[in-house]
Amino acid sequence: MKTAFLTVVRRAAVAACLLPLLGGCASLVSNAASGFADNLSKAVLNQDDPETAKAAIPSYMVLIDSLIEGNPDDPDMLSAAAEMYASYGAVFADDEIRARRLTAKARRYALKAMCEDYSEACGWREMNFDEFEASVRGVTPKQADLLYTYGFTTLAYMRAHSSETDTLAELPQVETLFYHYLDIAGDSVSAATHTYMGILLTLRPPALGGKPDEAREHFERAIAMSDGRDLSAKVEYARGYAKLLYERELHDRLLNEVLAADPYADGLTLGNVMAQDDAKQLLAEADDYF
Repeated sequence: MKTAFLTVVRRAAVAACLLPLLGGCASLVSNAASGFADNLSKAVLNQDDPETAKAAIPSYMVLIDSLIEGNPDDPDMLSAAAEMYASYGAVFADDEIRARRLTAKARRYALKAMCEDYSEACGWREMNFDEFEASVRGVTPKQADLLYTYGFTTLAYMRAHSSETDTLAELPQVETLFYHYLDIAGDSVSAATHTYMGILLTLRPPALGGKPDEAREHFERAIAMSDGRDLSAKVEYARGYAKLLYERELHDRLLNEVLAADPYADGLTLGNVMAQDDAKQLLAEADDYF
């Protein structure tokens, strides 16, 4: 189980979180910079060379830190910073120590953002599962975006700190959090959450608590919400669901669809290029697995 968990957040981040990562920061900065930051964000998201994106994103991290220095209690700004640090730590940080440091900062930002808007959240880290579940139910639709950010940054933190003994124990809390987010987000629900849920529900086989049928619904919903343009959702569908149930035909069909697709889609190009790289690797390994 730990082997599967080690890859879950990197997969989820590549699959679905790069768009809000940069878009959130841009919306904050563009008010003061006449749209420049928004255009720069779009340029990174539409970049077809991941190494270029890797080199570009840290400038945003320093920029958002500077904005927080001047306004340390702004939930939106804290949330934008949290998503940025978590995504970079999960996707691009090659060094384990650096990944831990970046994702720890991300989680601190996300918890502070949540705490500023919902005081009960200040104690989430110390609550047991029943207390946490009851508290999360009090989060309102107006706070849905902050809840989503805290959930993602918690996943990023858990991956980077997976060698610690109590890390996996937090998975039920993350599932509970995203279930509630789906209940309250309404039309603003992020397709990323469906990808996250599909991955989380296929980390374990059915005999050990996995829920593949429910996971399949989440993967298909994620694909539908992007009209099939988000290729990462199909890769995770193949990797999570199809491999778990040894459905070779579905596995190969999904991955071949990814490879045949045009990766260039506004706001999705970077994630799609990385998804196609993953699809090639999964197909190359398929004969050994099935």
